[in-house]
Amino acid sequence: MTAVLFDLDGTLIDSLTDLADSMNSVLSGLGYPSHPKEAYRYFVGDGMETLVRRTLPPDKTDEATVAKALAAMRAAYQACGHQNTRPYPGIPELLDALTARRLPLVILSNKPDDFTQEAVTSLLGRWSFRAVRGVRPEIPKKPDPAGALALATELAIPPDTFLYLGDTSIDMLTANRAGMFPVGVLWGFRTAEELRESGAAVLLDTPLDLLPLLTAS
Repeated sequence: MTAVLFDLDGTLIDSLTDLADSMNSVLSGLGYPSHPKEAYRYFVGDGMETLVRRTLPPDKTDEATVAKALAAMRAAYQACGHQNTRPYPGIPELLDALTARRLPLVILSNKPDDFTQEAVTSLLGRWSFRAVRGVRPEIPKKPDPAGALALATELAIPPDTFLYLGDTSIDMLTANRAGMFPVGVLWGFRTAEELRESGAAVLLDTPLDLLPLLTAS
């Protein structure tokens, strides 16, 4: 493998508490029930609008309510300022090792692009990524492979030489559809079973477990 594509939330950074707290504050403000933090492991991953739809009461998902809740979520998440979000243990050491090998590193997230850029700058600013992309109007969100393939084209690197690291079925499906090598992480938001069923070729217990895959490739 000659390049590494990372998912962001649940792969590089543990943002679950801030996402849950922000959305729960929105729900409470609207007079709706909140959810346990662990439930957000399955609410997140498909973009912020989908997160909002999943957390609203089933009879409150009309477009006007969703739009109001989405705007409130953007404001609440912006205000939280990554208060409880950190890189996962082992991620700094992994990024140091990959940087030392001079491998091209890119990030592709289903988080809105502005929040993606802000999170990477604030939490991962020590490292150089060749490209960082969140959800933008011109590119379909994952698991559509368009975003991953656009990054490969931008870097002029064949997709089949990318190792794709992610924590959800969305990531494994994206990797397979883009022709990249799908690697699932077990420190993120979802289960080993989900990752295997969605096409993970390898599962990692810790971030540094990635390095032997690169040596062997």
